[in-house]
Formats: sequence, C-alpha cells, structure tokens
Amino acid sequence: MSPMSFNPAGIELDRRQGLTRQLYEALRQRVLDGRLASGTRLPASRDLAAALGISRNSVVRAYDQLYAEGFIEGRVGDGTYVAQLEKKLSTKVSTGLSTGLSPALSTIHADLPGFSSSAVIHSGALGRLESNHLPLPPAGPPRAFRVGVPAFDLFPFDVWAKLNAAFWRKPNLQQLCYGDPAGDARLRGLIAAYLRSSRGMQCTAEQIVITSGAQQAISLCAQLLVEPGDGVAIENPGYRAAGHAFAIAGAKLQGVAVDAGGIDCTALNALSDCRLAYVTPSHQYPTGVVMSLARRLELLAWAERTGGWVIEDDYDGEYRYSGAPLAPLAALDRSGRVLYVGTFGKVAFPALRLGYLVLPQALVSAFTRRRAVDVRHSEVSTQAVMAEFMAAGHFQRHIRRMRRAALSRRNAVLAGWPADVPGVGSLPGVAAGLHLTVRVQGLAREAQLVAQALAADVEINALSSYWLPDTGPAPELRAGLVLGFAAVPEEAIAQALARLRRAWQAG
Repeated sequence: MSPMSFNPAGIELDRRQGLTRQLYEALRQRVLDGRLASGTRLPASRDLAAALGISRNSVVRAYDQLYAEGFIEGRVGDGTYVAQLEKKLSTKVSTGLSTGLSPALSTIHADLPGFSSSAVIHSGALGRLESNHLPLPPAGPPRAFRVGVPAFDLFPFDVWAKLNAAFWRKPNLQQLCYGDPAGDARLRGLIAAYLRSSRGMQCTAEQIVITSGAQQAISLCAQLLVEPGDGVAIENPGYRAAGHAFAIAGAKLQGVAVDAGGIDCTALNALSDCRLAYVTPSHQYPTGVVMSLARRLELLAWAERTGGWVIEDDYDGEYRYSGAPLAPLAALDRSGRVLYVGTFGKVAFPALRLGYLVLPQALVSAFTRRRAVDVRHSEVSTQAVMAEFMAAGHFQRHIRRMRRAALSRRNAVLAGWPADVPGVGSLPGVAAGLHLTVRVQGLAREAQLVAQALAADVEINALSSYWLPDTGPAPELRAGLVLGFAAVPEEAIAQALARLRRAWQAG
C-alpha cells in the first residue's frame, strides 16, 4: 500500500511573523490532532517551499525541529515521513477528522470536555482544595479602602535600591550557594533582637524560620501540626485564608465566636477534639478587637492543659496608636505551645513576600526540613538587603513613619465618614491595626452598600464573607463593612469618601 500524501493547501502563513516557527507549529499540530497520520509522506523541502511560496531554508529549519522532537523521520532514499508514534491515545477531535494523539499532549486545547483536575489527580488534598475556594487578593495599584495594604507609597525605595545594588556589586560568594532553609543567619538574629526589644519576646535567632510571607508560615503550621480529621479552632469571623490552609491539610474547622475580649475561650474549652487554635490577638481580623490579658492567659492555659498549639498571627502588631505595641502571646508562653507568625509585608510592601515563624525550640528542625521540601531557601538577596536595612536603623525609622501615616489616614476616615447612612452603624474606636469594621443592618443592605461603593470606584469588603459557612449567628447578624484605611494618602481618602457619600445618598 502506498503511503498517504500530505496536501499543504490548508496551511496559511502570516509573512509578518516568523515563517519557520509558523510552519513547524502547523505541522506539529496536524500530527498531534491526527490530521497527519503516522506514515504520511511529506513533500520534499524544495517542493513544500514552492507550494507555500516561502524559502527552502524556512522549510528545512522547520523539518529539522520536527526531526529533533521525533515528529517526523527520514527514510534513506525514500523521503520524509510522519514518525510511527507508538501508544497513541485515540480521541475524536473537534474537526471530526481522524483520531490522533491524546489532546492532553497539546497545550492548544485548554478546555477539553471530560478533562478536569479531579479526573486526573487522585488526592484527598485536591478534593479539599476544590471545596475550599480561596478568593485571591485584589491585584492592581492600591485604592481606597483596600484591606491588608500598608502605606507602601512611603517606603524608602531609594534606600532599598542602594542596599540592593551594594549587595550585587560585591556579593559574598558563599551567599550565592545553597543557603540554610531556615533563612539568612544575620536576618534571623536581627529579627530576634527586634522582637526582644519591641515585643518583649525572649527568643533567639535559632528559633526563627524565614518564610515567603505569613501565608506560607501558616501553611507550614497546617502541614506539620494537623492530621486529617483533627479539629482546628479558628476565630469566627476570621482570616479565611488561614482556614483554607488548615482545611486543605485535612482539618475539621471549628469556628469559635469573637467578642469584645477576643476569642471565646469558654466555647474553645467545650471542643473535645481540637488540637490547634489560630488567633489574631493584637488586632483581631476582621473585627479589630484586642484580646484582653485575661483571655490571653486563658488561651495559654487551654494549650498547656490539652497539649494543643496556638498559632499567633501578629500581622499588623506594629500599628498601635496609643502606647507601645502589646506583648504577644508568645511573650507570655511558658510551656512552649505558641508559634508566632510575623511578616514584613505590612510595614514594607506586600510583594516583598518575606515573613517568619518564631517556634518552640523542639519544632525548629522539623519546620526547617519541611520547608526545604517545597523551597530550598528564601531568595538570598532580599534577605541580605532586609538584614542590612534593619542593621542600619532604616527599619525602625520606617516603622515609626508608617505608624504616624496610618494614624493620620485613620483620622481622615473617621473625620470624613458619611454620617446618618441608613442601616449603617457608628464607626468604632480604632486603637490599632490597618482596618476598621462597621456593622450594617442585614445582608441585603450590606450587599447594596458594597455594590454602590464598587460602582463609585471604592473598595469595601463585606463582613459576611469572613464567616465560616453555616456557622455563627443568624445570617442577618453577620453583616458589616470592612475598610482598610492605610493604602492611599489622605487626599485620596477624602476624594473616595466624597464619592462614597454621593453613591450612598443617591441609593
């Protein structure tokens, strides 16, 4: 039987782009989707060039690439043929032509019917991931009133650039090799010194593991401290991204109410199968309450009595507007049950992706080894530059500047907030942090206010989105507005409040 011949009539090339690449891709795709079956004879390079009106060199280069990748083969004295590709997976293609290779081998087919992650990945973690959809943080430049964004327009980028340039002008060759998975030794020492002086934490550099932001720190805690089926207590409402990390590790999330003193330890003590509690005591996210000393001691007693762990997320603890920042749980811990999560993202800028864990000494080795499985170590220059930034005193000066700026921006929101908006409660006092929460009467009103704000180019989060599904108080009692007040300067805040006032009054 004579071999099938190839008709090049269907190939169209755009002469404004690379002809070799276009021809290669056209032939490759025809092999992948079955239009060019194994054993099909291809025209000689001179004949195909003439048929397509291009140079022979373009055809030769395209053929050479297809040869190199195994799509075609030469037969001595007999020309060029589509290779005999073994183990073909038959599938009908959208063109209705012959069956060919599995479409999974082609990146062109992005949405193939019958193909899904659950169909090809056999893992309990995948199911937990797909049932716990985590909204990603909003992208783009900061605007009023984005939550979780500091005043990074005030970051001394010129200083940072000089320190970064100095590092690369004369890099320490040892630093350019593989590093310690726990992080840069100098940076860890400086973080420990900062925490001792600013937080009263009696920690050492050896207890610190550098991470790629606070979220990776929380994820490490979930991976190492949680077995599938374990109960994990999280504040309700609370930081949903932390809950997602624990849920993907197989935890059974237990939402625990938050009142004026912080997490309800009476409710926590009533949980029989809980081995870990995640809390934000310095400035609860999102309600903004500060955990009382009595509640802190009660929480530590729970951990000691049950052998449980407390994950303390001090995400914006630097921002306290009267007096010094509060001593964290980790500074009160006497039984080694608290894991402290810190981040540079709330005093520098979110894209920095630099955080850290302060661990009980017995956990450091396990956390270091686990982190090394995912990422050998954090990016070297960022750690080295941050260490120099801290050692030269820039970090402390910047924190003081950021605290003053956040206070001024908070005051701008409090002074210009639209008064007497139907269904909106009064603004709370804001003694710490980078956001505030105001209650709203009912979910329908909450949704209306958030939509009107978005139409006015103002970003406000719905408090109802921070609750675990089907838990907590009645749905109507979960409504509110969560606003970050540090992301933009006072002038932009005033403009946003004016737009917000007009939008809400019109509605």
